[in-house]
Amino acid sequence: MEIGLDTFGDITPDPHSGRAVSPAERYRDIIALAKLAEDAGFALFGAGEHHRLDIPVSSPAVLLAAIAGATRRIRLASTVTILTTLDPVRVYQDFATLDLASGGRAAIIAGRGAFFESFALFGHDTADYDALFDEHLDLLLKLRAAERVTWSGRFRPPLADAAISPRALQDPLPVWLGVGGNPESPIRAGRLGLPVILANISKPPAGFADQIRAYREAGAAAGFPPERLKVGIGSHLYCDADGAKARDEFYPYYSAYFLDHAPRTNYAAEVPRAVYDERVAPKGPTFVGSPEEIVDKLGYERELFRNDLFLGHFDIGGQPFAMAARTIELVGARVIPVVKDW
Repeated sequence: MEIGLDTFGDITPDPHSGRAVSPAERYRDIIALAKLAEDAGFALFGAGEHHRLDIPVSSPAVLLAAIAGATRRIRLASTVTILTTLDPVRVYQDFATLDLASGGRAAIIAGRGAFFESFALFGHDTADYDALFDEHLDLLLKLRAAERVTWSGRFRPPLADAAISPRALQDPLPVWLGVGGNPESPIRAGRLGLPVILANISKPPAGFADQIRAYREAGAAAGFPPERLKVGIGSHLYCDADGAKARDEFYPYYSAYFLDHAPRTNYAAEVPRAVYDERVAPKGPTFVGSPEEIVDKLGYERELFRNDLFLGHFDIGGQPFAMAARTIELVGARVIPVVKDW
């Protein structure tokens, strides 16, 4: 099993000092953390798209290109690309460019997103939420399959034998489908033969086992081999040598993150300590504890999902750089060597 990391680059005042870094400082730290992650043996580093002043990574491909220039091996992915409101032609071109510049390390994780700011920014109607995503995903998959594309749909001008340049170094450019709980989304991914990443930050993981089983069944029914139907699981991650200390130390940052940034329609604005304790418990969704406790929880979810990848959202809530770096160091030294052969 592979372990990756991802960031949204949130700007959160440190809950102890009240200090918030600037976007420029945040970007500098993300690039440095990605370099540490590569050195520690992580397989993938991702950056997620948002369109808010408090979460300022609006163009993951550009940030990942900067990381590509500072690294040599680690794979680079959007976590996620909000395909609902972006032009698929531009998405493919951006990530094909990243793929060429990085020597074949790029991937797109396409999703709907939990926020809605991008609809007004790019001239879309939230009433078309599902139809936009379906159409844009269809076009993106056609773009990566052929260098000339003829296509028509509802929401963008048609393409008539359009040349799609540049072409990615990888053939095909990896496209994963990011899902967050809608039971139809994994089934769609299975029917298309796309790998899937389940982002679960608040619910007991066992409740999603049937969705992942249905994903594999849908993929098999569509004629795709098991090795093509890869599964990733994403959740929050924090590690310290002392598990109890990790849980106490991380809570203020975790709570501050949800208080400042969570979509209010989906999550409580503030996470009480009792709710947090449930989430970080051995069968909860949130990975906080000692390296050994992280290994145990990875093993529990591996039994549930047979997942190929775990993606840890690790630098939230205004953590000092040293805290995020410690998670990278400990997971790299004491978790990755245990799980890499699973």
